[in-house]
Amino acid sequence: MKQKPTLKVIAKELDVSVSTVSKALRDSKEISDETKQKVKAFAKLYNYRPNNIALSLKNKKTKTLGVIIPEIVHHFFTTVISGIENFANDKGYNVIVGLSNESFKKEVINLEMLANGSIDGFIISVAKETLSFKDYHHLSETIDQGIPIVMFDRVIDEIECDKVIVDDIETSKKAVQKLIENKCQKIGIISTKDYVSVGRLRTEGYKNALTENNFTVDENLILKIDDKFNSDDNLEFLEVQISEYINNNDIDGVFAVNELYAITAMKVARQKGLRIPEDLQIIGFTDGVLSKHAFPPLTTISQHGFEMGEEAAKLLIDRLESVSDDEENYITSIVKTEIISRETTKF
Repeated sequence: MKQKPTLKVIAKELDVSVSTVSKALRDSKEISDETKQKVKAFAKLYNYRPNNIALSLKNKKTKTLGVIIPEIVHHFFTTVISGIENFANDKGYNVIVGLSNESFKKEVINLEMLANGSIDGFIISVAKETLSFKDYHHLSETIDQGIPIVMFDRVIDEIECDKVIVDDIETSKKAVQKLIENKCQKIGIISTKDYVSVGRLRTEGYKNALTENNFTVDENLILKIDDKFNSDDNLEFLEVQISEYINNNDIDGVFAVNELYAITAMKVARQKGLRIPEDLQIIGFTDGVLSKHAFPPLTTISQHGFEMGEEAAKLLIDRLESVSDDEENYITSIVKTEIISRETTKF
């Protein structure tokens, strides 16, 4: 067997569920002696070593959920946490939050630290560095040991688990369509590098909207920001990048894939003497506090983070409390979005 021996691999080889394998290795009375013998013999043959921390997590119900997010200062993530806690608390569960700070290493450490026997399952939005490295071993190994994970917002297609997302492509198309209907002739996008799934998908939606309206897709109008410019220490460099972008392109509409990029574009535009929305219309993604209190108030796409958090908690708790052994029946739940029209676009 070429694959690393995990509960999932053993289950597949013996044509049983992961739950059955886990219970057999623990001598559960729910499993027949014949099945126990087969599972243990197979595990011994391939030198399977159970992750004791993971197994204790799976077997000891603590009514506590672990949540790992990339950052806490982002309004979207705080609203998601509120939604998670609201649903979880109503169901008698507690919530523990860990921060990855967009770091792969910290994400792995947080997962390992929380998986100490005191957490029943995880809700996670993947760090940008993890997406960049394309190293998902810590996630797949956790799931293979029978510990449920629900991903939200930034998800990984290769990892089989429950997921909560918005339709980034269609939502971005709606935003660009609004700019087109508002008579914008030259529309740009300020996005992330393509390894961040939401940035890639929102850029795809931007291109689709242009193509469907017979606009030429000009790659010069697509600005992809390096993540190193997103930290507090490098915001001035982010401003320089966006300033050069607006200087070099005679745009009259901008779609920004997050609130920070949109607010920075507004600041740069004002510094250049551009009137908003008369000279430049701007739409941002995520309806946070900055959007509401910016000058002028920013037109945004609301992701409904609270509802996303509630849905993620529901999927995880449903899986934790399910009596079914059907681990493969994973759900991808799509939360609806809406455009909140304010003063950076023409009504």
